[in-house]
Amino acid sequence: MNYYYITFRSITFAQRAERLLSRGNVSCTLQRTPKWMEEQGCGYALRIRALEIRSQVQLLRQNRIPLRRVYLQTGEGQFEEIPL
Repeated sequence: MNYYYITFRSITFAQRAERLLSRGNVSCTLQRTPKWMEEQGCGYALRIRALEIRSQVQLLRQNRIPLRRVYLQTGEGQFEEIPL
């Protein structure tokens, strides 16, 4: 199973996303975004354990929850941005 990170510009959007995905039985954890993931400094991310991320991103967009970027953890400490 893969770990994905969806970044948000505010805690409010990250919390909304966490509630929405949790209601759909998607396992996710809210956390501060690592500094290297964000050009603008502070932000928040959801760490999601999933086989596939597209349906979760689509659900967030359908519910008008703006997200910034999506990353896949490809190895221990290695991340790849996923264009969606």
